[in-house]
Amino acid sequence: MAEQNPRSQPPSVDELMSIRDVQGIPLPDGDVGEGLLFQTSRGDFPAILHRAPDTDLAVIWVCGARGGFGGPGPGTYARMSEHFVDNGITSLRLDYRSPNDVFECALDLLAGVAYLKSAGHKPVVVVGHSFGGAVVIAAGANSSHIKGVVALSPQTYGAGMSGQVAPRKMLVVHGKADTRLPFSCGQQIYDWAQEPKELVLYEGAEHRLEECRDDLESLLGKWIPETLATEIAL
Repeated sequence: MAEQNPRSQPPSVDELMSIRDVQGIPLPDGDVGEGLLFQTSRGDFPAILHRAPDTDLAVIWVCGARGGFGGPGPGTYARMSEHFVDNGITSLRLDYRSPNDVFECALDLLAGVAYLKSAGHKPVVVVGHSFGGAVVIAAGANSSHIKGVVALSPQTYGAGMSGQVAPRKMLVVHGKADTRLPFSCGQQIYDWAQEPKELVLYEGAEHRLEECRDDLESLLGKWIPETLATEIAL
């Protein structure tokens, strides 16, 4: 009898993308932090590191379909990153190689996770806005070094792995006045997800969550450190 071939396994993240080097680069005008360029086997992308001294805690932030570093608020990511530096948490803000491609952008995010892991950081929290909400969900479902996922004004396209994020914690935030992605998108993702999960809806808030910026930043300033301090069996 002919020997049967074993079932082939899908390639691992490390096989799909590896970091070749990380170099310092100038920051975008008006921004703060430390500019970095990730050179990978699939191409290069920039990042901004907000380095907190003597810590093994970290969070990664990604933006919407156009990439960049702006995020919601506007300016929430930069403000929260600087706030967390003062509270012993390193932040890494990532741009994308191929904006609007969930698979490729999730690989970028996982490269950022690998970079922080290699620097001695414990499992991280990942935060994504709009399209980035799907990116952090896809990455969170595929990495044992992610312990919390935050989706802000998320799209449902590409977020189908929401149910596989558990046992990592998930926070979904949406504005009830969002005219770009209705808050039913956030509700749907929350319904797909398993516990532990939390849904926060803000009355009168549009897609960028500017109208609830102070409340949002207060929420993130509490939820992220609490999640980083929580032991999760992955």
